[in-house]
Amino acid sequence: MKRLAWLGLIGGLALLTALIVAQGWPAILAAFFHAGWPLLLVLPARLLTLSLDTRAWRLLLDPFDPRRAASPLFLLWVGTVREAVNRLLPVAGVGGEVVGVRLARLRIPDTTALAASVIVEVLLTIVVIYLFCGLGVVMMAHLAAGLGQVWIVGAALLLSLPLPLLAWWLLHHGAPFARLEHWALRLLGPQNRLALHLDGVRLDACMEQLFGEHSRLARAGGLMLLSYLLGTFETWYALALLGHPVSVPAALAIEALTQATRHASFLVPAGLGVQEAAVLLFGRLAGVGGEVALSLALVKRMRELALGVPALLSWQWVEARRHRS
Repeated sequence: MKRLAWLGLIGGLALLTALIVAQGWPAILAAFFHAGWPLLLVLPARLLTLSLDTRAWRLLLDPFDPRRAASPLFLLWVGTVREAVNRLLPVAGVGGEVVGVRLARLRIPDTTALAASVIVEVLLTIVVIYLFCGLGVVMMAHLAAGLGQVWIVGAALLLSLPLPLLAWWLLHHGAPFARLEHWALRLLGPQNRLALHLDGVRLDACMEQLFGEHSRLARAGGLMLLSYLLGTFETWYALALLGHPVSVPAALAIEALTQATRHASFLVPAGLGVQEAAVLLFGRLAGVGGEVALSLALVKRMRELALGVPALLSWQWVEARRHRS
């Protein structure tokens, strides 16, 4: 896995370098100078969308944390760390959830309930991503007067759709963690770490409790979808500052299809190079010039670093304090 991560990182760096060389540094820098300091407003805009994601997670935590020991501000911090780990570290897009559960235990000691809330949240996120990306395919097909290269993304969404549906059904009806605990006991014995730390029956029960609350799931999913829709503002606003304003449907199409590509390339650390190539491709399909589209991709990358690096440092500081105590 580490070898794959290193290969992905090297390939991503090579792709990013090639894109920058092809578009030309002078044109990219000129677009940044044209935009100026107002580009910094993408940072609070991202915090706003993260707060909506945090609110969705809070809804899923409510049955297990009725006294709300985990405040919205605390969960927002955990959310920024989760995103930073998934976005900036070679963890195949899942390490952030593990770190999130570990940090949330500072306020909610029930690890099983936390894990259940995160698993259901991830499943809801996948559903929302499919809806958002499907909307992006429709928008781009309309803007580009035909499917063009977008059909690949649409076909990938349709072909991969059975996988999350199967995962949802298995988690809802298959008692997977009770089975995993049973297998661990049979194969590894009662003293193995997996059997000692996994309460599979209760984890399945906690997830079943959440799956049974349809209204709660709908509200959480609605908040997540709203977060993705508002995330379109970053693309729309940045392109306006970079000197190439686009319509809201065009910004939504670029954002949605870039998200689809980024999630599909989870094996490439930080999606390096892949995200930039996606923004460049879909930006051009929406009528945005190459140097402006690549500048937009770099704005997104710098926003990830500006929010992610402090989040990672704060996480390490907390871990160091826990280790000392």
